[in-house]
Amino acid sequence: MPLTINRRIALILFVIAAIYLFLSFQLPNYPYAPVDADVIPKGLGILMIILSIALFFSKAIETEAEKEKRNIPKKELLVLLAVFAMIFLYILLFEIIGFVIMTAIFIFFCSWFLGYTKWKSNIIVSILFPLGMYVIFVFALGISLPKGILPI
Repeated sequence: MPLTINRRIALILFVIAAIYLFLSFQLPNYPYAPVDADVIPKGLGILMIILSIALFFSKAIETEAEKEKRNIPKKELLVLLAVFAMIFLYILLFEIIGFVIMTAIFIFFCSWFLGYTKWKSNIIVSILFPLGMYVIFVFALGISLPKGILPI
């Protein structure tokens, strides 16, 4: 059984998913939370394992045209790396600055960087979306999010 690119990726994803799922079972339980913090990570880990197994056993045969489409131009690779850097900064500063401010900054700069030119609507969305999510999580679901430097 030759290891095609799909099978190699499936094996890598399976290992990552197994580690992720193991770590999600290590999350502490909170007795007073209506939805515990480990529900989504466990669900995502199980889903990733199922999808990696499906990818491993898929019978797709790669043609030469598909191999050429897989090559990413250098400009697009730089854009991808820049977005990964923004995501890394978002994760790094998430608890320090807080959910609302950091998410607003991330949405604004990421969409601006990716070419969205309507800056007024970009500002409105980047402020209203994290505020809406904060209200839903904190007041409707009872899940606390990092407040950071905001006194809310």
